[in-house]
Amino acid sequence: MTETPLWSVLVLPVVLAVITVGTIAFDAVLAARAAGAVGAPSQVATAPLREVARLLVTQRRTTVTADGVLWRVGVLTVPVAALLAALVLPLGGAAVADLDVGVVWFNAMEILAWAAVWTAGWGPNAPLSLVGGYRFVAQGLAYELPHMFALITAATAAGTLRVGGIVEAQSGVWFVVWMPVAFVVYLLSAMAMAFWGPFDAPVGRDLAGGAAGELSGVDRLVFLGGRWLLLVVAAAMAVPLFLGGSHGPVLPPWLWTLVKTAAVLAGLVWLARRFPTVRMERFAEFAWVVLVPLTVLQALVVSVAVLAW
Repeated sequence: MTETPLWSVLVLPVVLAVITVGTIAFDAVLAARAAGAVGAPSQVATAPLREVARLLVTQRRTTVTADGVLWRVGVLTVPVAALLAALVLPLGGAAVADLDVGVVWFNAMEILAWAAVWTAGWGPNAPLSLVGGYRFVAQGLAYELPHMFALITAATAAGTLRVGGIVEAQSGVWFVVWMPVAFVVYLLSAMAMAFWGPFDAPVGRDLAGGAAGELSGVDRLVFLGGRWLLLVVAAAMAVPLFLGGSHGPVLPPWLWTLVKTAAVLAGLVWLARRFPTVRMERFAEFAWVVLVPLTVLQALVVSVAVLAW
């Protein structure tokens, strides 16, 4: 794995933005079909772009006793954390930064996004927004430990915390073949981290939007765009961790990376439309009673296999 030139830092946001817009358009098409809406697919797919234009010209509002600095910092940090996490993502045989502690860096940026959502909920000093922020904290306490076990399981098998090293260790067999539990748990926690699909309670309708309820205009665009970006980056990280990264026949390595990322994203978007919002206490109980023991067991099996081989 090689590091790309410095100018690639400017290309990375563009690539992620294109993938994010494509994912949102795919979700819009699925939503329209589920609602039985009649319209050309092109009109439905471009609806997110029209929503972006609407939010750009919508006036920003604020609450009476808002902490403006805390609020805006929280909103802006969500997409920034996602972009920083993406620095270690390999595209083909290169990454912007192939850090020796790439897995730790990625997880640290996820934690930063966790704090950002809570801050965005706290900043308006409004009750429903605050409850939404605390819901995300509770959700993080439920998914983060299984998520970390899933990350460390892949790193243990590869014997390195470097994302490029994890890809190289899968030149023979993809990790998903012998650590399917870690793979599934990682995908579940990725959706929870992006508070999306069945894990959207922090911005739930019962809270009138929760952490995003008081946001409007550009603020809302940045926050919700960062949420989608979190989902894209987390799904893309599943490729080097469990799906062999750029390994594959015939196609060039960079194209394999994009194909696998698109497949993971399409699967997550499709599955999320099949499940209702999970109640917070149910998810917390499921995470601590089921997911944590399963991921610990998966990590132990992988550790024993590594020592035996």
